[in-house]
Amino acid sequence: MYYFGKNDWRTFEQGAQKEWLVTNGIGGYASGTIINANTRKYHGLLIAAHNPPGWRVALLSKLDERFTSGPCTYNLAANQHASGFAELGFIHLQQVRIDTIPTFTYSFGDIFLEKTLFMVHGSNTTVILYRVLNGASPGVLRLTPMVNCRGHHYITSQGQIKFNQTAAGGAVSIKGREEMPLLKLACDAGFYVKEGKWYNGMAYAAEKERGENPYEDLYIPGYFEISFTAGEVKTFSMIATAADIGSVKGEELLQKEKERISKVVDMADSTDHFVRRLARAADAFIVKRRSTGKKTIIAGYPWFADWGRDAMIALPGLTLVTGRFQEAREILLTFVHHCRKGLIPNAFFDGMTDPVFNTVDASLWFINAVYKYLVYTADLDFTREHLYPAVKDIISWYMEGTEYNIAMDGDSLLSAGSPHVQLTWMDAKVDDWVVTPRHGKAVEINALWYNSVMVFKTLCILLGKDFAFKELPDKIKKSFQDKFWHESGGFLHDVVSPDGTDCSVRPNQLLAVSLPYSMLTTEQMRRVVQKVWSELYVTYGIRSLSPWDPAYKGIYIGDRIKRDGAYHQGTAWSWLIGPFITSYRRANGYNAASREQARRFISPFRDQLRDHGVGYISEIFDGDEPAVPRGTIAQAWGVAEVLRAYIEDVLEIRPPALKIIEDLEGGSDVDTAI
Repeated sequence: MYYFGKNDWRTFEQGAQKEWLVTNGIGGYASGTIINANTRKYHGLLIAAHNPPGWRVALLSKLDERFTSGPCTYNLAANQHASGFAELGFIHLQQVRIDTIPTFTYSFGDIFLEKTLFMVHGSNTTVILYRVLNGASPGVLRLTPMVNCRGHHYITSQGQIKFNQTAAGGAVSIKGREEMPLLKLACDAGFYVKEGKWYNGMAYAAEKERGENPYEDLYIPGYFEISFTAGEVKTFSMIATAADIGSVKGEELLQKEKERISKVVDMADSTDHFVRRLARAADAFIVKRRSTGKKTIIAGYPWFADWGRDAMIALPGLTLVTGRFQEAREILLTFVHHCRKGLIPNAFFDGMTDPVFNTVDASLWFINAVYKYLVYTADLDFTREHLYPAVKDIISWYMEGTEYNIAMDGDSLLSAGSPHVQLTWMDAKVDDWVVTPRHGKAVEINALWYNSVMVFKTLCILLGKDFAFKELPDKIKKSFQDKFWHESGGFLHDVVSPDGTDCSVRPNQLLAVSLPYSMLTTEQMRRVVQKVWSELYVTYGIRSLSPWDPAYKGIYIGDRIKRDGAYHQGTAWSWLIGPFITSYRRANGYNAASREQARRFISPFRDQLRDHGVGYISEIFDGDEPAVPRGTIAQAWGVAEVLRAYIEDVLEIRPPALKIIEDLEGGSDVDTAI
């Protein structure tokens, strides 16, 4: 449970720095600030996944409260307007409690109002549960919905949408754009009053900071009014839905959701407080994909879809260390289903029938995820039937050559891309400007390539298959050592390309240490880790470029050009802390001192869970201290890699079947070992 009080919202700007998020397991979400002010176009109480987990549509932006008691009216709304005017209803906010589900307690006069917000799992439905303790005078609570009907990446202006509404009793149905779902609002107390007007000029400070259009007009269809007698205590619900859920009680739905979350956390089989918090956060990213009927991983909230690279990097931390093996199987099958010419999809974008495949490393991360699945489950049957064929196919295509100039070169290293096509995770591009050119032979791609070939070899041993490329691992290793190792600097070159060798000090070299199969000597590992620690480590992650580099950008802020120009040019990434910690422990022989240092690397994230996206880990941070959180408020691979590194490298809870597989690789009998 995270607790916040008035010291967290002395000003509007201070209160807007912390954001809450709840999700529904199919890609939909609700999100806002702890003072209930919307500062992003992505904030809203119902962002429905119309084609799960995609086509996310903002339907209910806000629900503002105003309470009248005797001669006094208390406005609880918090809004900023284009004119500069602001409603400061958060002055009545007494406490905010967030345990995945946020609860807001307001105190004004002799009245207490508490509201709890959550979503119904598997449904585009948000429930706002109110508990009101009225004072000595009769009172009236007015709830005013602000409605929208747009893709969550966009902005609405009055006149763009013609809304129609049908009201009956305590409910109203509102239709905006024809192709988008109907919004239904229902309150089980009081009555609905139809109006039909607009709130013009809602100001979104975060969008202004990002160089985006910061102003939006929102439709107000009417309001709900609930009366209270003197001293009355009343509990009631407001339900916002794009689905049909029938007649339900908010309290029953809340209890059901709490029980579901509790079961998910218990699957992690840990009493460690930090593990349980991160296991709770992990649940938000595991969602159902309609196109396959199986699970996938949302890369980050509020704006990312499911990305192949992110999903495969995040899979061990989100599903394996947390004991969610069935979800792991489904996620792997989702991407196997879409594999084409050896390529795992890069991303599933809204509005596109098919995924895009412009990535070289997603397939290699998939193979690593297969290995991690195996060492956690020892599930040879599933691996043999569903995963081995895909791994073999990827290796074959990469050796022979596939799309985007991805192919094994004569030196057995992988080359990919072109000057205008970015295929690695450092893929920022603004129009024709490739911010971080990395075409050719990238260091982490070839670390992943060697790891993939070795995983394939291991699978062949385990499954009794013929490994036809017996000389390939040594060839890759020799070429890698010859072309990437910088002896005098004690680090690995970042890219070897026809244009020359890029000696930029970047974090990508960490993967040559952290992946299960490494090509480096122990001494080389130590030097790489030391180089990264001394130049790239920052409190909440690893910088994407050394601050000593002339191209370094230490602050991630401004319009798209400025932000993308810094995205991989110095900005620190939370997910990289996982490979860094694993590399640090491995390079130091997993000794006791390295374990304590790993604990110190993890410790700041306990506090980070209270900042930016409460209960989650942010996507990125400024490369310059004090490492201000930026980007998405909740990032899958950030949560996943912190959790994985904490369990595997700090708590030293190793994958159950790891020793078995190591023994098999050493020549033990398969049938005896498994």
